[in-house]
Amino acid sequence: MATKAPVRRLVIVESPTKASKIASYLGDGYVVESSRGHVRDLPTRSSDIPAKFKGEAWTRTGVNIANDFEPLYVVTADKKSTIRSLKSALADVDELLLATDGDREGEAIAWHLLQELKPKVPARRMVFHEITPQAIAEAVANPRDLDTDLVDAQETRRILDRLYGYEVSPVLWRKVSQGLSAGRVQSVATRLVVNRERERIAFRSASYWDLDAVLNAGSEAEPPTFPARLTTVGERRIAQGRDFDARGNLTGANLVHLDQDQAQTLATSLEKAAWSVASVESKPYRRRPYAPFRTTTLQQEAGRKLGFTAQRAMSVAQDLYEGGYITYMRTDSVALSSQAIDAARNQVRQLFGADYLPDQPRLYSSKVKNAQEAHEAIRPAGEVFRTPAQTGLTGDQFRLYELIWMRTIASQMKDAEGQSISVRIDARMPEPARSAAGVDLGDYCQFTASGRTITFHGFLKAYVEAIDESREGSQSDDAQTRLPQLTQGQQLDADEVKASGHETKPPARYTEPSLVAKLEELEIGRPSTYASIIRTITSRDYVFKKGSALVPTWLAFAVTRLLEEHFSKLVDYKFTAAMEEDLDEIAKGDMERLEVLKEFWFGAGDERGLHALVNGLGDIDARKLSTFPLGEEDLESDEPRIVVRVGRYGTYVEESEDKRANVPDDLPPDELTVAYAKELLSKPMGEEVALGTDPDTGNEIVARNGRFGPYVTEVLPEGSPKSAKARTGSLFKTMTIHDVDLEQALKLINLPRVVGKDAEGVDITAQNGRYGPYLKKGTDSRSLDTEDQIFSITLEEAEAIYAQPKRRGRAAAKPPLKELGEDPATGKPMVIKDGRFGPYVTDGETNATLRRGDSIEAITPERGAELLAEKRAKGPVKKAAKKAPAKKAPARKTAAKKAPAKKTTAKKTAAKKTTATKKTVAKKTTATTSGPE
Repeated sequence: MATKAPVRRLVIVESPTKASKIASYLGDGYVVESSRGHVRDLPTRSSDIPAKFKGEAWTRTGVNIANDFEPLYVVTADKKSTIRSLKSALADVDELLLATDGDREGEAIAWHLLQELKPKVPARRMVFHEITPQAIAEAVANPRDLDTDLVDAQETRRILDRLYGYEVSPVLWRKVSQGLSAGRVQSVATRLVVNRERERIAFRSASYWDLDAVLNAGSEAEPPTFPARLTTVGERRIAQGRDFDARGNLTGANLVHLDQDQAQTLATSLEKAAWSVASVESKPYRRRPYAPFRTTTLQQEAGRKLGFTAQRAMSVAQDLYEGGYITYMRTDSVALSSQAIDAARNQVRQLFGADYLPDQPRLYSSKVKNAQEAHEAIRPAGEVFRTPAQTGLTGDQFRLYELIWMRTIASQMKDAEGQSISVRIDARMPEPARSAAGVDLGDYCQFTASGRTITFHGFLKAYVEAIDESREGSQSDDAQTRLPQLTQGQQLDADEVKASGHETKPPARYTEPSLVAKLEELEIGRPSTYASIIRTITSRDYVFKKGSALVPTWLAFAVTRLLEEHFSKLVDYKFTAAMEEDLDEIAKGDMERLEVLKEFWFGAGDERGLHALVNGLGDIDARKLSTFPLGEEDLESDEPRIVVRVGRYGTYVEESEDKRANVPDDLPPDELTVAYAKELLSKPMGEEVALGTDPDTGNEIVARNGRFGPYVTEVLPEGSPKSAKARTGSLFKTMTIHDVDLEQALKLINLPRVVGKDAEGVDITAQNGRYGPYLKKGTDSRSLDTEDQIFSITLEEAEAIYAQPKRRGRAAAKPPLKELGEDPATGKPMVIKDGRFGPYVTDGETNATLRRGDSIEAITPERGAELLAEKRAKGPVKKAAKKAPAKKAPARKTAAKKAPAKKTTAKKTAAKKTTATKKTVAKKTTATTSGPE
């Protein structure tokens, strides 16, 4: 009897790293291949569109709205070889296991693979949330069918985003600037950043004063001295920063607003006051552990503790997941499996002792509305957690794993316990205090002192959450302030009473962690998309970084204004959040995707859809949209109003039609004041100074301030042929348009200057270039030390320079501008150097140019390491390959192509509902038909 051949299975995952790891666990009988991410998408170029659909109007977006929003999917050019390879591997197996990620995007990738591969063997989904031998074995043993509800949700998101981007972006091109983009979530995120900057621009600071005292409880007390702060003068509370609105106005009633005179008067009078303890209140302090990480909290903590961008955090987490070190990193869940809880509790017992282990396991549930893709919290992989030292990881991976490991362990530890103490202290002066301005301040004040002691650190032994820098006055959970043992009526002495002045501060700009937190709070977008959203708005020049703060550009102001005025619904926070809720309902199988798409495109009731919004814009005053008045408007002033304008070639300030000046790209909008604008306008763009006439040509020579700096040029006479080009030359750095003379101008516009010929008759020229003055002989260039040498260098001196060996680069190596310490990823010293394109950070192997908003003085080691990590992640710059001459292919018949087919689904019957359609029938079956080829 013949032996039955063993079953061979093809397992397809997204990345080669996962493929290699999983293959090592599965062994013989399994072929593990990678799809290398998505294999199909909507077309992005006309060349991607199959010939049979050419000329169809709907192919511009790739979505056939008239045919129930049917998408046209095409295999991207770089994935055609991948599809061929997968088909070849599929031909020799008995079963197909699609092991893409278990979220919506992974489910969609699996569906696309089915459409392209058209397997003739059984195909199932293999889902796991960590890459360990046990998890992979369990996934192989328990495959499932494709979840087409998740596919529907992901497809709907893709179609919504395509329609939004392809319909709204062209409006920005016409009315603001070419090359701009709008996005369903990116535009809302940009609006958040812009609105925060608007608040800062409108903000008016207020000044206030308060008093701090250092009080002495006696030499026997421990500690003997402690700080206290003034809270009331008489029966009225003193005003603090929280009591002023954004316009600098005092908002509360019955408050004392101390000025400098009053505060210093009180400080002097209180030196003679009698101090006593009015009351002592003690309360128990208890702090529960933080929940384990989910996607957004990981991004926030990695940003605060490690200085990672959201993109960097997710990239490192992806590497850790694919390497089998942590569970899946895109999740809303804070729950731990029973095996993870056991692993964490065992390590708590081993590392901290039984005293730190609660009697019962701690269970966590997500508070995120409509939490989905909730595999498990982000935690160390496996049934036994490896300590960071046991992993062998280094650099960013070690630091992020350590963060995840500590947070997970801490989540299963006991509460932190202690005491919080609040003391009220009376200060009675011998006589009423009266300020120099004659204000009677009374003879009685009250101070408060607060303390906290932690008697049992509990989980704080393992992990303390970082503080958001924007939360003023907050302190970390493990911070302690000790007060001496005090009793009511106890007499005290004042060692010092000091008056301090303060200014209210504008709302803090968003950082990446705080923007992620805000997006999640508003329920906008998905946690897995936040990193790409932030990367998009920075790469599109809507936002730049100043330190860790996200600063909007004036371009972002113009785009946001247009969207708010003409697409207000699309950038409304509640509308965008409601759209996410609809997508969640589709993923659960409780809503029809077609209804969601129709409502978005056509509208519902009195609400206009995207189609009506785009086609009913009417007249848009592009100039008005891109114009922003500076300062408070003075209606009585005769002076022209200074405005900021976003132009085709950049942002500038304008006082009149002929008085303009460029705005530096890295200047935050709230720092562009009227005074600074006037300083810029003192050297306006477009300003022109007549220098005289060229004696050789008779043409007028003028000096101008241009977008790229001051320059001199000749004015060609009227009637000159269109091919005639005016001679132009940039001014030297030492020149201005007001001090350059005609003689200098003629020299500049006649550059390059021929210094002479070498022994072989080749011209040596002196000229000014983008990177400074230089000599040129044929293709051989040599740098000059100063611009003046362009006109003064002799042939002999030039030949002497050429006689020397050519230095690599423009000059000898310069000393570092700043040292930043060791790079945590490589252990090599990081330094800031000055390069031909400006300052850059390097560890000796990787170089990363400083970004707009990064200054040499303010850059931190964390920022330097971040720039290097981002550069490494991009990999080396690929050189364009030389194309071989195209060979003429023999003519052959073109096979007729199938029309795009829809997914086969069990029809959902929708019940009547205003904004949502609930499903009333069973879930649909797995789709197996093909999309467009």
